[in-house]
Amino acid sequence: MITNRPEEKGSLRADARRNRDSILKIAARHFAAHGVNTSLDEIAREAKVGPGTLYRHFPTREHLLCEVLHQRQEELLSRRDEASAKPCAQTALRAWMIALKDYLSAFNGLPQPLINAFEAQASPLAVTCSTLVSITAEFLSRAQAEGAARQSVSAPALFLSAAGSAFVRDKAGKYGATPEQIEEILAFGYLNSGTVQDAANLPYPISKAGAPHD
Repeated sequence: MITNRPEEKGSLRADARRNRDSILKIAARHFAAHGVNTSLDEIAREAKVGPGTLYRHFPTREHLLCEVLHQRQEELLSRRDEASAKPCAQTALRAWMIALKDYLSAFNGLPQPLINAFEAQASPLAVTCSTLVSITAEFLSRAQAEGAARQSVSAPALFLSAAGSAFVRDKAGKYGATPEQIEEILAFGYLNSGTVQDAANLPYPISKAGAPHD
């Protein structure tokens, strides 16, 4: 399990469970449309519950976000399994990093609360971060063992690089850049010494604008 779920549904009465499910359904839509800082009062209003009911189920925004992410984890775990099945460690790591970046880009602003949770273990999102880093470490270790990734690279650094890429993804156009350009800079740096051919030796996947994903 990736996320630390705030409460078990089996312990709820039928009416409370319906309220909770309604809140989650509306919250997922609001997070997708307006980002992670969307109005919780609006979520409660649309779910036809009072703010107090929302906060009884989800004491903080992080608790609500945690559960919404839990509902999205099946796709991520499926992509993890697909990546694990790849015979080439380098290709497997790239596939996982692409899946991780997509997961972190699910909602506008999502990387920030996850980065905060990475630093504060008391957050309900801390288990999410720890598990994502652990999965990243598995792929990275395999790639390092096969000489496909530098030994100096760490799993937390890779996680943060994916979070950084996701963080600027929606903001790139505002500054005349594209997400692909940002990814290329993350992979190669900004000096005029790297080539597309170097992508095979880098642990972070970049787009087709820079190098193939395999």
